[in-house]
Amino acid sequence: QVQLVESGGGLVQPGGSLRLSCAASGLPFSNYNMGWFRQAPGKEREFLAAISRYDRNTDYVDSVKGRFTISRDNAKNTVYLQMNSLKPEDTAVYYCAATMKVRLGNEIPEYVYWGQGTQVTVSS
Repeated sequence: QVQLVESGGGLVQPGGSLRLSCAASGLPFSNYNMGWFRQAPGKEREFLAAISRYDRNTDYVDSVKGRFTISRDNAKNTVYLQMNSLKPEDTAVYYCAATMKVRLGNEIPEYVYWGQGTQVTVSS
């Protein structure tokens, strides 16, 4: 049974940082590209970042470039999202997802496995 479990969310002040983790089990983790998405209340789920299996290629949506960094540790079956300079508009539920697509994907249908999400709230 495949499981993706996010952690690290919480309440943070504007300008602060958080590091999200996503622990994967039940799948050959290093065979999957991984992505992070988020969904704010009343909005559609949106792509944030993706990282490739081995060569550490990454892709980001423009709104988080320079603030968020995706990384992975295949030995720990874990993907991370370091989030700096957080803004109130970053408030959302954050999800990790896995895809076997060869190219780095930014479309929701490309991702076959999803975590349950972790809440991030940016507020003073």
